[in-house]
Amino acid sequence: MTARARIGSSDIEIAPLALGGNVFGWTADRDTSFEVLDAFVAGGGDLVDTADGYSHWAPGNGGGESETLIGEWLASGRDRDGVVIATKVSTHPQFEGLSAANVAAAADASLQRLGTDRIDLYYAHFDDAETPLEQTVEAFSALVDSGKVRAIGVSNYTADRVDEWFRIARDGGYHLPVALQPHYNLVEREYETNGLRASADRENLAVFPYFSLAKGFLAGKYRDAADTTAAGASPRAGQAAEYLGERGAGVLAALDAVAAAHGVPVATVSLAWLRAQPTIAAPIASARNTEQLPALLASLTFELSDAEVAALSAASA
Repeated sequence: MTARARIGSSDIEIAPLALGGNVFGWTADRDTSFEVLDAFVAGGGDLVDTADGYSHWAPGNGGGESETLIGEWLASGRDRDGVVIATKVSTHPQFEGLSAANVAAAADASLQRLGTDRIDLYYAHFDDAETPLEQTVEAFSALVDSGKVRAIGVSNYTADRVDEWFRIARDGGYHLPVALQPHYNLVEREYETNGLRASADRENLAVFPYFSLAKGFLAGKYRDAADTTAAGASPRAGQAAEYLGERGAGVLAALDAVAAAHGVPVATVSLAWLRAQPTIAAPIASARNTEQLPALLASLTFELSDAEVAALSAASA
């Protein structure tokens, strides 16, 4: 088993793979969600990443479905202390934005849906330009003081705004963030050059990339346009089509070569590449069913050589 990862300067340690909860209550029903969660924990995982807004975009949903299912799963006899729960605020239709009152109310609502007394890692999901950042920083810090939140994270912030959060927190004596969640994978590498990696490195932020498998493209599921429209394709398949083309084909060829050399799935190699990058604590990947999980869990123990990391990086440059 790969060494456990610490979430920044916090006292929280996790296996270096996060299970994305965005599919729970959307493309995975209650029974399937429970099966995926059970298999993930049985396979050595312990960090479950969700958000209060998941999955308000699905017909018939109003937001909070993922948290509710995770809460029901925990309540059905699972070990709360054996899992680390990360969730986020700002996109639930009833709790939009990051005003102090909204952050406090949304956290309470998340705790109720999750059926727990604390959120292990609580993210500001999207920056809120309408609310003074000082107000948001103070509100998150107050949640830590109250014991409702163990650690703070930021997601979808620019490097300048991350740096501003730290400046405000230090000036005000507030709790500092320990985690960052950016869009980052083998075909989306802006994180390396847009200042976020430098900020994460400087501030000792544990980084949890989302869309780690580029909506399925980096699992090798979509190799031509027909694959993205085939029967049974996920609702995200059409979005993965943006990666088709010469560059995408080159990345898949490099992934195929490494996967074949080791006898592992392409998704395993893609996640291992992310985990080998500076500042990365754990990639986030979701599974609609238990059949998709083994390739993800294999990344916990699969190590790429330096030459293989370099070859994959060059293919996607």
